[in-house]
Amino acid sequence: MKKCSHSAHESLTELNITPLLDLGFVLLVIFIITTIPPVKDMDLKLPTAAKHQKDPPRKAFYISVQANGSLSLNQETLKVDDLLGRLISLRTDDPDLNVIVRGDAKTHYKLIRAVLDICQQANLAKVDLATDVAK
Repeated sequence: MKKCSHSAHESLTELNITPLLDLGFVLLVIFIITTIPPVKDMDLKLPTAAKHQKDPPRKAFYISVQANGSLSLNQETLKVDDLLGRLISLRTDDPDLNVIVRGDAKTHYKLIRAVLDICQQANLAKVDLATDVAK
């Protein structure tokens, strides 16, 4: 005697996709509703802003150190002792002073280091070293 009928096995092997279709349609409706672009109900004339001109960049001061040990500040020859006083007077005139140290390739490092120490004693915040691009 059979415990299960043959038709009961056939219904278990079939996949009922009706709930999956319902879920798909619900998700489709949700995506359509949430992706509607915002509606522009009123025409507004927005104010315009005036263009602000940028301040010109501040002029950099160049300290050139020659191989023989001579110094120049913007092509004005100075002695090492006079450089500190000159830098302090320039910094009092312009607290945002920008200094670029340029050294000859054959200059000894101790001369460049002395100039950097003087810049530090003058409390200069913006000190850069100039280099050339290698060819």
